[in-house]
Amino acid sequence: MTSQIQPQPGIMDIALYEGGAATVAGKSNITKLSSNENPAGPSDKAKEAFARSAHQLHRYPSTDHAALRLAIGQTHGLEPERVVCGVGSDEIIHFLCQAYAGPGDEVLFTEHGFLMYRISAMAAGATPVEVVERERTTDVAALLAACTDRTKLVFIANPNNPTGTMISEAEIAQLADGLPPQAILVLDGAYAEYVDGYDGGLALIEARENVVMTRTFSKIYGLGGLRIGWGYGPKAIIDVLNRIRGPFNLSNTQLETAEAAARDQDYVARCRAENARLRVWLAEALATLGIPSDTSLGNFILARFASSEEAEACDMHLRGEGLIVRRVASYKLPHCLRITVGDESACRRVVHAIAQFKGKD
Repeated sequence: MTSQIQPQPGIMDIALYEGGAATVAGKSNITKLSSNENPAGPSDKAKEAFARSAHQLHRYPSTDHAALRLAIGQTHGLEPERVVCGVGSDEIIHFLCQAYAGPGDEVLFTEHGFLMYRISAMAAGATPVEVVERERTTDVAALLAACTDRTKLVFIANPNNPTGTMISEAEIAQLADGLPPQAILVLDGAYAEYVDGYDGGLALIEARENVVMTRTFSKIYGLGGLRIGWGYGPKAIIDVLNRIRGPFNLSNTQLETAEAAARDQDYVARCRAENARLRVWLAEALATLGIPSDTSLGNFILARFASSEEAEACDMHLRGEGLIVRRVASYKLPHCLRITVGDESACRRVVHAIAQFKGKD
């Protein structure tokens, strides 16, 4: 490449996002617990819709996503015209940064927040601002203190990944009410469906003009491989996002499969209940081995070790047993391993392997 051909300033400062590993050299019987995937996969209704979509592969998809937006609206009790759909919730995050932040603007997020907040802010030319947490939990006072007249977006994941912690709706309301007038609060609800009775921030959005939520079909719906997400917010903000959204950003296969998944809430309820049961068991089993974790409200446990060296050594032992978990040093948690709540067999395997590592089997 010649020196005259250069990307926009700041692009080369973006660290590449690394997803959870999926393979271990020399191992064939792998149990992957590194990407917070639903071990049950998608519902039968979603799989049937996926198969039917093969007959329409030669057809362009709709540009307005009307059927999927209607299904989302009916499922969650919201206005379909205020839903925007994207390639995973990542794309909605990117739209928000592209539309509302740029050079001279600031995008806030918490120190253990999703890495895409920083990446999308920098891609838009904005300045990422990392704000400290309180014991691995979003600190509303710290976020408000970090706001300036340059703050355009504030991202929080609730529950948060990779910590699994969550703040209350009252705290979220305090944050929304305290933001400067030009700022938007974005509630990342990738794991919202795992929390009984939590609406992902819907009531706050309906009462305010400065709150947006993002959601995904990648987690509890088991459709991570299809990449489908959505956002909901004030009509004016959604109108802006749709103006920069590619008209065919989602295929017929994505749209039809997600619609079937959204309408199968009995399946979601079963997955939520099974995850809750095994999440409690996994956390308690790790605690008996001397490995603490915060109360998680997602589909994973953030296991805390005595040091980064112990965490890395345990990770290597697990890999030797064909178990892949997630190192989270990139989230400023080098002494931790994030462990997806798999099915019962996977949970028991990982606890047994860690017990071996700790010399307590």
